[in-house]
Amino acid sequence: MKKLSRFVITIVTTAFLGVINHVNAQSYDNTTVNLDAKQQSIITIASLTAKGDLQTLESALTEGLDAGLSVNEIKEVMVHLYAYCGFPRSLRGLRTFIKVLDQRKAEGVEDQLGAQATPIEDNRTKYERGKANLEILVHAKLDGPPADYAQFAPIIEVFLKEHLFADIFDRDILDYQQRELVTVSALITIGGVEPMLRSHMNICLIQGIMPTQLKELIDVVGKNVDQEKIDSAKKVLNELLESNKQ
Repeated sequence: MKKLSRFVITIVTTAFLGVINHVNAQSYDNTTVNLDAKQQSIITIASLTAKGDLQTLESALTEGLDAGLSVNEIKEVMVHLYAYCGFPRSLRGLRTFIKVLDQRKAEGVEDQLGAQATPIEDNRTKYERGKANLEILVHAKLDGPPADYAQFAPIIEVFLKEHLFADIFDRDILDYQQRELVTVSALITIGGVEPMLRSHMNICLIQGIMPTQLKELIDVVGKNVDQEKIDSAKKVLNELLESNKQ
C-alpha cells in the first residue's frame, strides 16, 4: 500500500516539478498572518485522513464542524485526498465522517450541509480546462515540451489534465488555497516525497498563503505526525523561502 500511495503521489505531482521550480513566489515582509480556525481544521482532517488515524479523526471532524466547516467542505477534503493518499484512506475517512454525523444527529445537532459544486458550463474540452486550471495554480503558461513522464506514458498526462485538474479542481466547494493546504498536509504526513512537497509549498505561496501560515501548517500537522517528517518539512520550507529571496 505504501508503495502504491507513493506511486500515485509521484504521478500526480510530477506534473508540477518542471513548471514551478523556476517560479519564484512574491517577496514577503515580516507580517505575521495566522491560519484561521477553518484552515487549521482542514489541515488536521487532511493529515489524519492521510495517516489513517480514524480515532483521532473523529474528534477532528467534530472540531471542524464546530469551527464552521460545512458537511460538503469536509467531504470535499476527503474526495481531494484520494489523488494523493489513495482511495482506501479517503473511503475510510468518509465512513468515519458518516459515523460522526450520525452521532451528532442522534444528539440533536444539525450540521450545515453547505453548497454543492457549481455545474460546469464550459464548452472547452476537459483537457483544455485542466490545463487552464493548472496555469492558474502556478501562474505560468504550460506551452513547453512535454515532461519526460508524459513522453514515456502519454495517457497519464491526459488523466492529470482531464481528471485531477478539470474534474476535481473545477469543483468550487473548496478554493485553490484550501486544496493546496489539503495537499501539503497529506504530503507531510506521508513523508519521503520532498520534491513534491517543495513544489506544492511553492504553489501555496503563489496562491497567496503566507510563509507564517505554512510554518503554522507544519506545526498543526506535527501534533499527529512523527518528528522526523516534521523536521523534513521545515527543512523543505526553509530552503524554498531562502531560494525565493534570490
